[in-house]
Amino acid sequence: MSKVLDAIPASVQQRAQSAVLLSLLRLPRPLLRRVAGPPTRVDGQELALEVQALLRLQALAGQERMAADTPEKARAGMAQGIEVVRGAGVSGVQVSKRTVSAGSGELPARLYRPEGRTEPSTLLVFYHGGGWVVGDLDTHDELCRFLAKHADIRVLSVDYRLAPEHPFPAAAEDAVDAYQYVLENAEDLGSSADSIAVGGDSAGGNLAAVVSQHATANGLKSPVLQLLLYPATDAGTRRRSRELFGNGFLLTDGDMDWFMDMYQPEVSARSDQRLSVLRNEDLTGLAPTVLITAGFDPLRDEGEEYGRRLSEAGVPVISRRFPDLIHGFANLFGASPRLREAMFEIVGELRAGLSLHSGG
Repeated sequence: MSKVLDAIPASVQQRAQSAVLLSLLRLPRPLLRRVAGPPTRVDGQELALEVQALLRLQALAGQERMAADTPEKARAGMAQGIEVVRGAGVSGVQVSKRTVSAGSGELPARLYRPEGRTEPSTLLVFYHGGGWVVGDLDTHDELCRFLAKHADIRVLSVDYRLAPEHPFPAAAEDAVDAYQYVLENAEDLGSSADSIAVGGDSAGGNLAAVVSQHATANGLKSPVLQLLLYPATDAGTRRRSRELFGNGFLLTDGDMDWFMDMYQPEVSARSDQRLSVLRNEDLTGLAPTVLITAGFDPLRDEGEEYGRRLSEAGVPVISRRFPDLIHGFANLFGASPRLREAMFEIVGELRAGLSLHSGG
């Protein structure tokens, strides 16, 4: 049987896995509950049924962790996982290849423009997540398409150097350089220097926060908004959510140690504000923020603490917790109606945040 499977192209096997998974997740709720098991309740929250079923199926397939023996295997694993849950895909978006000049060289990028949007618009510079070790333009392609189409803005997804080949502060430096490049080339990208936002998920949310802090501290034009999806904000403190949700909810405690050891192996240097943005004592003057967290996420508490600190510093903050979801849910929206519903809510928050800038 294994020889038969080996003869089937990987792409065909992947499409078959995707079809089976998505079909299972669309079973009637009583049947899906039988797949998922009894409801998972932690810290006064109940995990979404579709998410619990997805996690159960991943566990049965032996795919409970994001880390792997090598960075290459982890990258391949993330890419495969994203493809399996991709679903029908997002249409109505024009995508073009770009490059962004940085101190480290030319960074690959993709520009997303909603079809029909020919006039200038807000441009969201987006940094992908993946613990600064995995992830790329492909793994976050559908997410960027979704944000561009439904927020009716342009999105520039920027690749950056990954660890361990390029440890801290390489990713942070690339993120800052990319933002400066966009400010200088905004018109060519269909926007203006007065309409540039930054955003990202997880490690990418960390990079977006780094960019916003750098701009304020160095006299650059500040982003009009920062969209932080379950960001990493403090590499030096273990908070309660990491203890509660460190195992069984996609991003594990071991994963987080593995990623950090790759990105910044020097423990004593992890308080650097270009990594632990929460350690910055002065957050005044930063860009208005849409901050999204997930209830079953080990990063939940540090993300929400960053939101509180921003608000205390006088920064306008729209903070939203999805109590029934897990870390990384924005990349999984093709898997179930609940996850897609959450993404539409995020787009609504994004549009509300941008309206503060436009005054509309």
